[in-house]
Order: sequence, then structure tokens, then C-alpha cells
Amino acid sequence: MSDQLYTTLGVLAALAAGLWAWRRFHYPSFWLVIGFPITAITIRATWRKVALGCGLTKKRQRFWFTTVPGLIASTGVVRVRRKWQRIAVDTKPFMWLPLPTRHGWRVTLHTLEGQIPADYAEVAERLAHSWGVHAVRVSSDKPGRVRLAATVHDPLVKVDELPPSTELLKVTVGRLETGTPWVIDFRTVPHWLNAGATQSGKSNLANALIVGLAPQPVALVGFDLKGGVEFTPYAPRLSALATSRAECGGLLDDLVALMTDRMGVCRMAGARNIWQLPPDMRPVPVVVLVDELAELYLMADKSEKDEIAKTSTALLRVAQLGRAFGIYLFCCGQRIGSDLGPGVTALRAQCSGRICHRVNDPETATMTLGDLDPAALDSARTIAAETPGVAIVAGQDGQWYRARSFYVTEHTAEHAARTYAHLAPPWSEVMTAQPVETPDQQTA
Repeated sequence: MSDQLYTTLGVLAALAAGLWAWRRFHYPSFWLVIGFPITAITIRATWRKVALGCGLTKKRQRFWFTTVPGLIASTGVVRVRRKWQRIAVDTKPFMWLPLPTRHGWRVTLHTLEGQIPADYAEVAERLAHSWGVHAVRVSSDKPGRVRLAATVHDPLVKVDELPPSTELLKVTVGRLETGTPWVIDFRTVPHWLNAGATQSGKSNLANALIVGLAPQPVALVGFDLKGGVEFTPYAPRLSALATSRAECGGLLDDLVALMTDRMGVCRMAGARNIWQLPPDMRPVPVVVLVDELAELYLMADKSEKDEIAKTSTALLRVAQLGRAFGIYLFCCGQRIGSDLGPGVTALRAQCSGRICHRVNDPETATMTLGDLDPAALDSARTIAAETPGVAIVAGQDGQWYRARSFYVTEHTAEHAARTYAHLAPPWSEVMTAQPVETPDQQTA
């Protein structure tokens, strides 16, 4: 008997060790074979109680057999009888079968009468706690349907190394909370606003962009209002660099002139943008990296008013018209508030890509995300200082996500700048490489 017991215990121990090793060294297959089936059964079995606890059920009238008391027999036993009557019952939303994802699962629900996706978004945190998962995100792809996407563990705890970029003006800079890559695609979302306090990961994201764009045939332009300490190490790959407000004003004048020249090229060729031009006529795309955006708008005295107004107007013109002519903005700042003037508010309206790292004041978070979704604003305010690189991102699909950028050191970015320095076109060539519209073509 004891031998049998020891054998059974040994088999169970070996099985437990095997399952642990399987989960530890190849979690994706373990999740699909073992973890997800158990989770799917639990979700379906507990859905009625979870929906009731989260306030997602509705009272509906149903005919039901109920037990009602009758006469008392001589033995003292109460006789009961079953009666078919109409009663009110709590009806839960219909749930389809859950489907596995890389970091969790997703399921589609049919909403009840009077419900909208916002009703489910309000109780997303309650749903996550009820099912014991890291987070639940709510989306809707058609009326009457709501999709719940759950992540079992936080995929942003550890992110992989920065992958190489294979498409023009597209860089994978990190990972979204859904486990999918975080991609900044300037051709889809041309202008970005990146806010974050010191040590929040804002500069790290700029490093990731430089590493991703350095091997591509694009011209990089730097506006470094910290006196050049941020972007000067990357100067070998930059076509132009401005380190003061006066230099930024001159460089913005060049960008406006460049944009005007490219307008003439497109008009001459009958194209709406540079991507419709023949390859031999297409000018090089320009990506403008702005660090410490607020410094362009701060005014010490009235003597700087005209300079600030001129700079603000030129930057806004680039943001409004630059996309069609291959000029893209990535603006970074520690503080972006309405107190900086109407120019910042107008610029924000042109930046459809929004990134908000941990910030020190609520006004910056409100300026960055406040006009998109209140839930995104609340999530941005909860980013901990111990998680640098984590940000709230609003991108090309119209939704917001928690994301984390890959860690890219200054040494890595400097190495990329030196390695691909030969791909940096001189700024004078960028400015003069536009075909000229002749008087005959103007009068044709």
C-alpha cells in the first residue's frame, strides 16, 4: 500500500513539475491547451453573477413554474403546488464563446435594450476584478455588439528589444497593452504631440524614433530648445539642428519656404501630394523633432512678443499644410498648457497623434488627452514613477491604449546616428532639390 502511495505521489509531483516547466518555458502553448479552456469555462459559468454584480442585467417578465403554499395536511406537513405564473427575472446579456488571444481572451456580447458600450466601459474595472485579470478593454464594431478584451497579465512589465523598421516613415517603438506592436506611422498620422515629465520616458521615445528613422531615406531636423544637449549627439544624422528660439525661427522659415516650393512641384505635376509624384520627382520626406515645445512660446518680456508670434504662426502653418508635402512633426514637451497661448491650442488641434507619459500637472494631461476620452485622462494620471516609458497613446484607429516604449539608450541612438550619417542629406540640398516651375508652365 505504501509503495502504491509513493508511486502515485511521484507521478503527481512529476506531472506538476512538467506543467510548471511547460508554463514557465513555453507559456503561449500552455495557455492555449490548458489555461484558456479552464478560463473559458469559468467565464461562461460565472457570467450571470458577474453581470448582476456589475449592474449589466435587466428585469424582464417571464412565465415560470413557481411553488406556492397550499393547505396544511393533518400530519402537519405543508402541501405545495406548482403554478405557472409571470415573474420578473434578471436577464444577462448574451455572451458568445470566448476566444483566446496572445495575452488573454476576448468575447462578444449582445447588449440589452437601452445599453450602450459606455455602460460596459464604466464597469470595466469591476469586470477585471471579478474575473481576476489585469485589465478589461471595451470596444464596439457594430450596433448592439460589445467586445470585451481581457489581458491576464500586464504585457508592459517587460518589453522586447527595438525591432528594425522595414517601411518608410513607420517605426515600431514599443508595445501596446493588448500585446500588439506600438507603431508610429507618419504617413497615417503625420503629426504627434508627446508630453511627459523628467524621467517619464519621453526622451527615450525620441531615441527610439531616431534609431528607427536613421536607416531610412528621410531628412531629420532637430529643434532642441535645451541648448542642444539633447540632439547634438545625433547631429551626424540630422540635416539641420536649431538650438535657440532665433535659430528655430530661421529653420521654420526654411520649412515654410520648402513647403511652398513643394506646392509648386505638385501643382506643376497635377498631384495632390508628393506621394502622387513620379519617383524621380518625389522630394525627400522631412521629419521634424521638437524638444521642449513650451520654450517656443514662453515670453520673458514684451520685446519677445513679435518673435513668438512669428515662430508660432510658422509652426502652425507647417502643421496645417505639411502632411501633403512630406513634412511631419513630432513635438515633445514637459509642460503643454493653455497658459502658453492660443498657438499651442491651435497646434494641438493639428496633432492627431497623442502620447501622454507621466506628467507633473493635470493641465498637461488635459491638453494632451482631455479632448479625446475622459477615461484616457484618468488612466494617464495613474501612471507610476516606477514605470518609465509607460504612456497613454491615441493613434490611428481612434482609440486609446496604455503602451510602453522599448528602452533605447543614448549610446544606441548615437551609434545609429553615426552609422547612418551618410544617409543624412545636407540641408542646402534639401532646400534646392525642388524642380522649378517655369513661366511657360505658369501661364499654360
